[in-house]
Amino acid sequence: MSVPARRPRSVFPELSEIFDTLRWPSFGTVFGNNLIRVEDHIDDGRYIVRAEIPGVDPDKDITVTVDRGRLDIHAERTEEKAEKGRSEFSYGSFHRSVTLPPTADDDDVEASYDKGILTVSIGLAEETESAKKIDIKTTK
Repeated sequence: MSVPARRPRSVFPELSEIFDTLRWPSFGTVFGNNLIRVEDHIDDGRYIVRAEIPGVDPDKDITVTVDRGRLDIHAERTEEKAEKGRSEFSYGSFHRSVTLPPTADDDDVEASYDKGILTVSIGLAEETESAKKIDIKTTK
């Protein structure tokens, strides 16, 4: 089985990647002062996406979906502190979409969460020839 080559990234990053790199000094996120990193790679015929999402309950706070060649990761976190008649709370959400390789199998998706890292593994089908020759009909 041949492993498909990694699809080259566009010269222009996805819009979500551009916004992820912006950070205003006076604003932190609910996920801390660090932005949530997402990394991807291909390993043993599977496309692996890892996201740093610390301090959440994966059963209640994280949703992972795959639809039409896109992986969507959505996380929400609420934090409450109360002490001596004073309470503070913060909340926020995180959403990230990743374009999947053309050979990704939407029916072969596994997700796990361990020590603040969400790992999504997607099976890749064997790469087939993508170009198809079309016969041209002529009228006489």
